[in-house]
Amino acid sequence: MPELPEVETVRRGLAPVMEGARIERLLLTRPDLRFPFPEGFAELVEGREILSLGRRAKYLLIELDNGLTIVSHLGMSGSFRIESGNEEAQRPGETPGEFHHPRSKDGKHDHVIFHLTRGADKTRVIYNDPRRFGFMHLVRCADIDLYPAFAGLGPEPTGNALSADYLASRFAGKTQPLKGALLDQKLIAGLGNIYVCEALWRSHLSPLRAASTLVTKKGKPKPALEELTRHIRDVIADAIAAGGSSLRDHIQTDGSLGYFQHSFSVYDREGHACRFPDCRGTVERITQSGRSTFYCAACQK
Repeated sequence: MPELPEVETVRRGLAPVMEGARIERLLLTRPDLRFPFPEGFAELVEGREILSLGRRAKYLLIELDNGLTIVSHLGMSGSFRIESGNEEAQRPGETPGEFHHPRSKDGKHDHVIFHLTRGADKTRVIYNDPRRFGFMHLVRCADIDLYPAFAGLGPEPTGNALSADYLASRFAGKTQPLKGALLDQKLIAGLGNIYVCEALWRSHLSPLRAASTLVTKKGKPKPALEELTRHIRDVIADAIAAGGSSLRDHIQTDGSLGYFQHSFSVYDREGHACRFPDCRGTVERITQSGRSTFYCAACQK
């Protein structure tokens, strides 16, 4: 499942093409993805200008000039592809945010096609999804915070609202293991399995440790929680800067390369030596709530 940095990479790749463009036509090749498309979807968006591309947690937000926003989720296999030129152009399109598991460019899985115009320029943005776990909904911009997936979401790990004091207020009295607490989207929006493992490793904190142990009796953050907050920010920032963890030697729309997946320090490194200097430990894999956790028991306490 794509995590926040991958979705942000897709957003940044699509924004130069989609923002300010007009949706001349919206082609749906089937009635649904994971859920049925909104009633009258094509009619409601055709002819509208795209004002901005945003992101909330792991969702793309395509804001239109008629007060509606397309909320898009990539699911497990969804991707967007950009193709320029006329209808007959057959050259492969660029895929913003290529993922570690190759994304499909098979036309039979092209389920949503945005035909865009900007002056004399014509572009197609194609949503491809073999497993069809992704979806697109239409929401009034004024009601976006009431959208069920966003209601109750915690602050973004990239925003100023994420602080050690905030986490202390949520961790106080919580006996839940630290890994599970950090994956709670009501605590932090968009923070996923890969980057929780990485942040905990950077912080020398065990994923099995009770969240409350990082809070003083007076409800204040201990130094370890201050460090964890900083590392959460840093690991997300590093991944976004590198173009998303699952980029695989892929030339993005701006021609840059993403290699962050090669620099994981602990995730998916079971049996390898810990990368911390002077640590003689070995990375282990355990299962927590059905998810793989990678950590070094020797230096993460």
